[in-house]
Amino acid sequence: MFFDFLLYGSLAVFTIGLAYKVHLWFSGHIVDSQTPLGMGKRLGQALAGILQTLFTPRVTALLRCLVLDIFFQRRILKESAYRWAMHMLIFWGFMLLILMHALENCISSSLFDNYASTLNPYFFLRGMFGLMVAAGVVMAVYRRQRGRVPRLRTTAADRYALCIVGVVILSGFFLEGAKILSYSDFNRMVEEYADTDDTQELQALEAYWTKEMGVFSPNMNGPVEPGLMAQGLEIHETSCQGCHSASEWAFVGYGLSRVMRPVASFLEDISAANILWTIHILACFFGLAYLPFSKMFHIIATPLSLLSNAVTDPKGALSANAATRQMLALDACARCGTCSLRCSSVPAFEAMANAAILPSERLEMLRRLAGGKTLSDSEMKAVREGIIICTNCDRCTVVCPSGIDLRRLWVNVREDLVQGQAEGQPLMLSTFSFVRGLQKERIPADAYEKPLQAARQSIMDSWKSCCGPQDVPLTLDGKRGSGLDFFQSADSFLSCFGCQNCTTVCPVVAQFETPQAALGLLPHQIIYSLGLGLLDHVCASEMLWACTTCYQCQEHCPQQVEVTDILYRLKVMALKGPSTTVGQRGPWQQAA
Repeated sequence: MFFDFLLYGSLAVFTIGLAYKVHLWFSGHIVDSQTPLGMGKRLGQALAGILQTLFTPRVTALLRCLVLDIFFQRRILKESAYRWAMHMLIFWGFMLLILMHALENCISSSLFDNYASTLNPYFFLRGMFGLMVAAGVVMAVYRRQRGRVPRLRTTAADRYALCIVGVVILSGFFLEGAKILSYSDFNRMVEEYADTDDTQELQALEAYWTKEMGVFSPNMNGPVEPGLMAQGLEIHETSCQGCHSASEWAFVGYGLSRVMRPVASFLEDISAANILWTIHILACFFGLAYLPFSKMFHIIATPLSLLSNAVTDPKGALSANAATRQMLALDACARCGTCSLRCSSVPAFEAMANAAILPSERLEMLRRLAGGKTLSDSEMKAVREGIIICTNCDRCTVVCPSGIDLRRLWVNVREDLVQGQAEGQPLMLSTFSFVRGLQKERIPADAYEKPLQAARQSIMDSWKSCCGPQDVPLTLDGKRGSGLDFFQSADSFLSCFGCQNCTTVCPVVAQFETPQAALGLLPHQIIYSLGLGLLDHVCASEMLWACTTCYQCQEHCPQQVEVTDILYRLKVMALKGPSTTVGQRGPWQQAA
């Protein structure tokens, strides 16, 4: 009765958790600026998308994804054969155990005539599937503890997941070994299934099971007569063989029973089989109830994410379905660290020690945010900094084994996070500024200008703090002078993708321990500023006057941006004064 209560209670908690997750998928949103559509409308559009897929040629893409990406986990194999083997062992071992053993009354008994869990091949397969899961867990622990995978961060959720799976499998193995040894379990089977009540025949059966099946019997201490063994075999074939294969076929449990045999009497006294059965059942029930709230939920969310992305055209996708897929993607992340391993912003992470720069860690913070949890000011600052430092190289999306469209996710949440950020200058002069410019038509005009105004104000404040109000070289009011035509006609700078090669090879930059403090703007930041329309900021940079026009930056640019020529023309513009730029002349203009 107690375990029935636990079973139904675990199923109830699992159902509630699953319903809550589905509710979030169809009603939630990641950031406040994303106006959520009604849950009914999102459910309706999702159903429409499913029907369009099932009754169109796109169903072939769905089936291909099901076979290659879910059943055979092709995406993981592309990245690492070790991880693929680990995942296949855990995934298939656990799934087959659930289908064949945990749901045996519903599935195995229905599919196979005269099914019994102690008959072959089921007896053998149960041990093999359990050993597959155990091997996968060992591989996972080794990978996280000893594998030294760069930037793979192990959290408490990762440890809980491995511990729960490990306890379920190990308790099952030891339970099987204890039941093989158990004399009380043998007596129970005799009472239920033996076709005889004769004392001598029951003694012969006990002798045979002790000798051949591994049972520990306190009554069998010496050698057994051959005649008694022959009689026991005959009774076994009549009463037991139809539902019980030889114990050796349960190779893991039988091996453990041999190890435990010296303490078999003690195990019998404490009813070890009952204790292990209780531990095994409790671990299974707890794992079931905890599943929707744990990292392990990705075993449900990841296949759904892969299937939805396999048949979705990003350009023609309905807005409601796009929002639903992004919420689903947060749960589909397996925290495997593949995206962080390939991230091109890793140098920034190593320099700044901000975990939110890594895609996997940033996604986890966004998942908490979408789940209604409040992030601290420092966490929000870290997320904002991480998402803006992102170079939008798209590597994370390409390698994600869960098929999450991370690039589109970053684009969608980035604009909300950059609005209202306090330090406009450093953030707006990152590689992010190019991507934001490319998305300009999707951003309202007033929203697009707000961070730029913050950047201008930050620039003016920094000049005032270091030089005094009287030395601010240009008014930073955001207006555009005729000099704007200069960089609109300089088509080459539009090819820049932010590799920062120009700054890396610049001999002027190399002369300073803190070049940005000395030069104001570095070469790549000048190009970023032009893209943002911060012409006044560019003309105030000491880099223009420190440049030796050595053409190293221009020669090493992989996109053939005419960096040196642009700097030279900017210098000429600054010297010409107010007729070309906005505002009053600076001290260098006076001297010229």
